[in-house]
Amino acid sequence: ETAEFLGEDLQQVEQRLEPAKRAAHNVHKRLQACLQGQSGSDMDKRVKKLPLMALSTTMAESFKELDPDSSMGKALEMSCAIQNQLARILAEFEMTLERDVLQPLNRLSEEELPAILKHKKSLQKLVSDWNTLKSRLSQAAKNSGSGQGLGGGPGSYGHTTTANKVETLKEEEEELKRKVEQCKDEYLADLYHFATKEDSYANYFINLMEIQADYHRKSLSSLDTALAELKENHSQAEPSPSMMAAPFSRVYGVSLGAHLQELGRDIALPIEACVLMLLSEGVKEEGLFRLAAGASVLKRLKQTMASDPRNLQEFCSDPHAVAGALKSYLRELPEPLMTFDLYDDWMKAASLKEPRARLEALQEVCSRLPQENFSNLRYLMKFLARLAEDQEVNKMTPSNIAIVLGPNLLWPPEKEG
Repeated sequence: ETAEFLGEDLQQVEQRLEPAKRAAHNVHKRLQACLQGQSGSDMDKRVKKLPLMALSTTMAESFKELDPDSSMGKALEMSCAIQNQLARILAEFEMTLERDVLQPLNRLSEEELPAILKHKKSLQKLVSDWNTLKSRLSQAAKNSGSGQGLGGGPGSYGHTTTANKVETLKEEEEELKRKVEQCKDEYLADLYHFATKEDSYANYFINLMEIQADYHRKSLSSLDTALAELKENHSQAEPSPSMMAAPFSRVYGVSLGAHLQELGRDIALPIEACVLMLLSEGVKEEGLFRLAAGASVLKRLKQTMASDPRNLQEFCSDPHAVAGALKSYLRELPEPLMTFDLYDDWMKAASLKEPRARLEALQEVCSRLPQENFSNLRYLMKFLARLAEDQEVNKMTPSNIAIVLGPNLLWPPEKEG
């Protein structure tokens, strides 16, 4: 009954209404069943109901019965803490899922789409009634025209009654037609609105995957950090010297020239990778390069830098570890980035009192650096200048940066005796 009012494009939109409603309803129902916490509750209540928190509580109770200095006791204590943390990450994930996916899907399946379908049924009912009324009117008009009525003749009382009936039906038909037009306009508006909103409805499912990805990243990061620390404490993750030598020989502790030549690079891998990660998430971090990173995270970052540099994303969230890896690379170079040969010249230039003369002298010494050292120093200095732009937030003034990084860029050669 409604197809005659719709163009081909809107007929296609109309055909998607029911499947969209079913999809939203079914996915909402199944996704709701995936939640482990108490739906609609706040963070603390939700966390208490999670199986991971029950596991953490059991570990805590078991830990109390063990010698805290025993290896099993230490492992159980840290496992208890990480299960607690994982439970909180899961609770945060489920609350975000409810707010950004489940609630919109529920509104779509239980409110927005049913309202459109209700308009459709109303329009179908009105059109059906209208068609019925038009048939009655047509039949009444025929009867009136043929003179059929209670009295038989054209001038009879029956004819007059039939004519009155025709007029009444015409009025009803006009009123019903008006209602059909009004309902049709509302339904067309509904269809256009649905068509324009379909992309945003699709975003509900994209949001679902983004929220899941973020949850898994946070969980993995917490597990990796805890696992590395746990293994380090229990001497389970110490690689053999032979394993260490192979990957690290390409990155840390080798000359700049050998590193660049072997990897075919212009900028050293640790310098470029660390600068890019810090530009992404670290320039506003207070005390960058000054505050020490966790030893286990730093160690794992250096290992990843040497063995699998394409998988460094997980470390972006720990800018102090990234800054530590950069300082460590510079310090472990066999020769400082600013070179032994120019050590005395750097010291002499820096000792000049007059600022302009000092700057010119420093630029002159800089021009005598080997090209590879010059390129890497310039790359690093551009980043440090960018870091200093946010000194009000990160508290790293040029002076503070010089204090913490200077000793990693230049140190005197060892003299005999």
